Amino acid sequence: MTNASRYLLGLLTVALAACGSKPPQPDWQGNAYSSLQSFSSAYLSGDTRVADVEFARARDAVASTGRPDLVARAELMRCATRVASLEFDNCASFQPLAADADAAERSYSAYLNGQWQGLDSSLLPAQQRDVVSSGRLGEIQDPLSRLVAAGALLKSGRLTPADITTATETASAQGWRRPLLAWLGIQSQRAKAAGDSEAQARLQRRMDLVAKPLPPPNN
Repeated sequence: MTNASRYLLGLLTVALAACGSKPPQPDWQGNAYSSLQSFSSAYLSGDTRVADVEFARARDAVASTGRPDLVARAELMRCATRVASLEFDNCASFQPLAADADAAERSYSAYLNGQWQGLDSSLLPAQQRDVVSSGRLGEIQDPLSRLVAAGALLKSGRLTPADITTATETASAQGWRRPLLAWLGIQSQRAKAAGDSEAQARLQRRMDLVAKPLPPPNN
């Protein structure tokens, strides 16, 4: 599991990441943990149907506790995964729950939505904290953390051309279709604005490969 996944899943509760230590986990924790992992994998690969089903299962498991703060944290994980794919909606599903979230969760929501003015970056995960202070993508090693940071930088208007390339190739290396298409689209827009038809055609060929994978060969 990536560092970003550990952090985002850990937002639910420290016990979610504890494997067999002390008392047994309640069923809801294991169910939520498994479904959130499946959601993230399906969403990034572009399988919306499976992602929606898995997130609904995770949310239902968390909601069984009657704790809106935990549901808010699950919604933040979904929002962060969407931001990595350049799908911004102001963390709409988190907003009705924000009043019952703590300062760290509200700060993370603001970070994801590019609302950095007055943001207390000390409340953010360490790698994202550095992004706010430097205004650059930097040397984030974890792929999902890197894409989340790139999306937040783009939303805040601070992403550099070099960082766009880094984000694109990060998604490519992981085989994550949804964010890869989004970041290739950003590169294509920039090529079009620059009048670089050759680069635009090359990027379109890549996008066609990702959007329309070749059928398996006949045996």
